[in-house]
Amino acid sequence: MNLTRSDLVQAVDAAAKPLELAIVLPTLNERNNLAPLVDRLDAALQGIAWEAIIVDDNSPDGTSDEARAISLRDPRIRVIQRIGRRGLASAAIEGMCATAAPVVAVMDADHQHDPKLLPGMLQAITSGEYDLAYASRFCAGASTDAWHRPDRVKASGLANSLARRVTGVTLSDPMSGYFMLRAETLRADAHRLSGVGFKILLDILATVESPLRVKEFPLAFAARAEGESKLDRTVVFEFLVGLYDKWLGRVIPTRFALFGTIGAMGVVVHMAVLAAFLGIFGGMPMRGQLVSSFEVGQTVAAVTAMTFNFFLNNALTYADKRLTGFVPLVRGWAKFGMTCFVGLTANVGVAAILVHYGIHEYPAALTGIVIASVWNFALSSKFVWGKY
Repeated sequence: MNLTRSDLVQAVDAAAKPLELAIVLPTLNERNNLAPLVDRLDAALQGIAWEAIIVDDNSPDGTSDEARAISLRDPRIRVIQRIGRRGLASAAIEGMCATAAPVVAVMDADHQHDPKLLPGMLQAITSGEYDLAYASRFCAGASTDAWHRPDRVKASGLANSLARRVTGVTLSDPMSGYFMLRAETLRADAHRLSGVGFKILLDILATVESPLRVKEFPLAFAARAEGESKLDRTVVFEFLVGLYDKWLGRVIPTRFALFGTIGAMGVVVHMAVLAAFLGIFGGMPMRGQLVSSFEVGQTVAAVTAMTFNFFLNNALTYADKRLTGFVPLVRGWAKFGMTCFVGLTANVGVAAILVHYGIHEYPAALTGIVIASVWNFALSSKFVWGKY
């Protein structure tokens, strides 16, 4: 981004006017996208007093540093660097609550959202005729051809269909990440927003008590320039997680519910491995009968299930803290194994004692799993995906 003296004067003059609009840009590894995007915002918002709030999830590529460098040249640019937390929805909420602008917009920083729509969206909101304006990928006049991702189009279409059925929202693209509304509307219900999983627009629509008057703008959805998407292949899963968090999250914490659900799937894996082991080795002596075939099978099944749980929890339960790369995954698996060691010992030991006293193998195995589950969740949340 190379601002001329004239550009700088215009930026300072715009900053001196009463702020009209704040654009919130959640980012993850988008350093090279920022300067070109600021240029596009500047060109699209001539005559409008605006600021951009870059909410960066501590990107390792130095996105926050780049944002600060741009801010030194252009006072309309601000940055929030988040440490230890991730997620598009929560980033959008933090950014929208961090501005004094009367109107706030959320859009991607990857150049998939066209800034040229912003003036029209702002006019719709300030006219008083609409409470919310958003860009749709699927309404008449919109296009996803330039995206070149039919798999993502299909996933987004499925998520939108689910959203309409479950929430009653009739928009063509309630999972859109490009929208605008009055800041006071957002702040009035910010404490009730999920901030988990959900695309933030759908979260807002499902949370506000009075129906919002919505203006739809067709969007020619472009291909991603650079950076890392905050919304991956788990789009439908993220949507369902958001629904759970909004409706039942206060009863059973969402992360624990996910951990428990994956644990239940791990039970199926555990039982399948145990059944296979006993089917093959059940009648064979083990180390001169020092240990039974059940004890060995229970151990093998527990380790297999633990590995299954680790990878699924890493992908889903702790998606906002996901471990990536071979070394971090191996280290995480090892730490998960260590934190679960006492639980595993209790699992195997309690189950073996119950079998010794005549309890059937499978109920005994289930009892061991239940005893270990709470321990596993508490320690792994802290030592594997948290901070020691």
